[in-house]
Amino acid sequence: MNGILPVFRRNLRESWRSLLGWTIGIAAVLFLYLPLYSSLGGDGQLEAMISSLPKELVDTLGYDQISTGAGYAQSTFFGLIGFLLLTIAAVLWGSAAIAGAEESGRAELDLAHGIGRGQYALESALAVLVRLLWLGAFAGLVVWALNGPSELGIDDRNIVGASAALPGLAFLTASAALFAGAATGRRIWATGVGAGIAVLGYILQALAKQSKDLEWLNALSPYAWVYQRPPLSEGVDLGGLALTWGLAIVFVVASVFALRARDLRG
Repeated sequence: MNGILPVFRRNLRESWRSLLGWTIGIAAVLFLYLPLYSSLGGDGQLEAMISSLPKELVDTLGYDQISTGAGYAQSTFFGLIGFLLLTIAAVLWGSAAIAGAEESGRAELDLAHGIGRGQYALESALAVLVRLLWLGAFAGLVVWALNGPSELGIDDRNIVGASAALPGLAFLTASAALFAGAATGRRIWATGVGAGIAVLGYILQALAKQSKDLEWLNALSPYAWVYQRPPLSEGVDLGGLALTWGLAIVFVVASVFALRARDLRG
């Protein structure tokens, strides 16, 4: 493999169809949900719908602020469907980056052509990061485009913050999967760890909303780090955002050492 960033460039070249599919999926969700706000939010239909649901469920899903445009976009997309879509993409890409390549034999072949293990891990992580950043940026652009027509009333700066928080949360999931794959060489472990980080974070913040005695669980939840303060209505929590991205970088660095520390599986 020749040239600058060969693993990174190949990963992007081979995954463009997948990335296009995820991009279309995000666009479809946003164009389906956001325009509904202008027809539902103004006449009290949303409030009536939410009042009929159990309070515990409303708090868990973040629907307590759904009557505002920012709260509606946060609870329907950024905090739920968009989070789910980017988490799935992050787990798939993160588990395939090292563990999937190792199980298929590609990683061993690449390393035999003079690519260092550290370089392989870093370029694999960079390829995943760029794809997730694209999805986050694209989602932000669509929300910005629909903000006026859908009468959401969201501050443009808050859209930028939310668009940084969502891929940051997804990249933390992906980097955890990357690390597990580098440490074990098993895609099943990489998938389990990546998905586990996302699911556990969501469950912990949901439990924290059920009782004041459990609010301390937010400190353990990456989901709460970026969403405990709603970024679309109150602005992104810079401390939580920095912690999320920082932990993701730690996982990436750990992946370098983990891949260097063991023999590849034949």
